[in-house]
Amino acid sequence: MHSHSKPIGIFDSGIGGLSVLRHIQRYLPGEDLLYFADSGFLPYGEKQRDFVAERTLNAARFLIEKNCKALVIACNTATAAAIHLLRIQYPETPIIGVEPGLKPAAAITKSKQVGVLATESTLKSEKFRLLRDQLALATGVRFIEQACAGLAEHIEIGQIDSGNTNLLLMRYIAPLIEQNVDTIVLGCTHYPFLSEQISNAALESGASEPIRIIDTGEPVAIHLKRKLDVAGSGALNAQAKNRPDLLAAFTTGRTELLSETFHKFLGLQPPVNQITI
Repeated sequence: MHSHSKPIGIFDSGIGGLSVLRHIQRYLPGEDLLYFADSGFLPYGEKQRDFVAERTLNAARFLIEKNCKALVIACNTATAAAIHLLRIQYPETPIIGVEPGLKPAAAITKSKQVGVLATESTLKSEKFRLLRDQLALATGVRFIEQACAGLAEHIEIGQIDSGNTNLLLMRYIAPLIEQNVDTIVLGCTHYPFLSEQISNAALESGASEPIRIIDTGEPVAIHLKRKLDVAGSGALNAQAKNRPDLLAAFTTGRTELLSETFHKFLGLQPPVNQITI
């Protein structure tokens, strides 16, 4: 198989990575995509680092065995726990991770107060702390962290507009608004599906103007394209196809849940296969 025709593997603990996949489809419409949701083992954000690293390595191995030419770890917690291990194990494979968009948030905040919504594991990771401290020192921006226990699980089961989800959002966002936050970083790939609800919760909590929301899905897609579009590499499939058969999905959870989510959020109906790894 020629390099350009090989698929790109996208991995997340559940459905959150679809918020990244939609941007990858936009910027790389000719690429075959394989999506893997480890829904049978979520939430990652409340698991031990070693457990998350092991699950991430298993997922990467599965996608590499499917002949993927590049991997996107579309999960902040998995990126923090294991991307360094993946790059050691697969040095010839482009591996793109995600991390909270602190740098773009620091560039646009007016109040110099930025809220970061993420899982507890992401906020405790050394990768996050180093980035936070470096940017705080360089820019004078204060990053106010908010661990969002339970939020990804609500999104995973489709509770986007439920009363319980809105209550959780108010609990997590109100303290940020009280501290004059004007920009919120979404540090979990599940959270972009709640962007509208987050904006509303900020206004209901007393924000004087609409909150700025930072989602890193689009920059990840642009970075992936740049990685593949290296002169002479032949890795980028530049054909603008965007056919439904360019996408297939796998899950360790319920296939019907992932199918419903693809249809609800992206208007897609790819084949979804249940696997055990």
